[in-house]
Amino acid sequence: MSGATPAWPPRSTPRLFVEAPLAPGPLALSGPAAHYLVGVMRMRPGDPVKLFDDVTGEWLATASHVGRRDLTLDVAERLREREAVPDLWLLAAPLKKGRVDWMAEKACELGVARLVPVLTRRTVVDRPNTDRLRAHMVEAAEQCGRTALPQVAEPAKLAALLRDWPAERALFFADEQGGAPALEAMRARPGPAAVLIGPEGGFDDEEREAVRALPQAVGVSLGPRILRADTAAAAAVALWMAAAGDW
Repeated sequence: MSGATPAWPPRSTPRLFVEAPLAPGPLALSGPAAHYLVGVMRMRPGDPVKLFDDVTGEWLATASHVGRRDLTLDVAERLREREAVPDLWLLAAPLKKGRVDWMAEKACELGVARLVPVLTRRTVVDRPNTDRLRAHMVEAAEQCGRTALPQVAEPAKLAALLRDWPAERALFFADEQGGAPALEAMRARPGPAAVLIGPEGGFDDEEREAVRALPQAVGVSLGPRILRADTAAAAAVALWMAAAGDW
């Protein structure tokens, strides 16, 4: 009795983000992408790889040529369309390296549409490396099977964001001085939204009053425990996703 046909592609198939929009046909890779597939994954001709581009979805390709520092893939079949992304922005004061990288990874894993570094008076880091944040998001998306990446905006001052805030987008801000229970408040305000997380030292009084003065703003509480800023960001996003029915 013959055994079952092995699944194709295998579950161990490597997965890679590429910048160029994908379509059937040959795709030449060099640089870090080629190093990963050739030097780390030890790809050989005929081996499969899954590719995604944040535009057209996820594709199956096979290696047709493998060199020492480059390779050519034959992109053959689209496996999935690009996933729908909930309309949630995460506005967060930049943190020290390591903590902000973790926050960017979790924002991607949880399904945030856009990450905006917000500069406040107590912000610890005023020049966050947005290229590094995007790189961490790409790595998270590769590992978690995502076909969409959050946009990473350039850092913006809190006052400028409030001045130009879209009329149709709710702004839930985690206020250490208290607010409505987050899940209840988020369920009561469906639709496009953003979550605002302050710096490690919190908002100052003037900033807090400016946020509260925004008609779209809702102060929320994340519970009785004190959370670090990166933990608060992940918790608030998870609560919004639950309220929106995405969890």
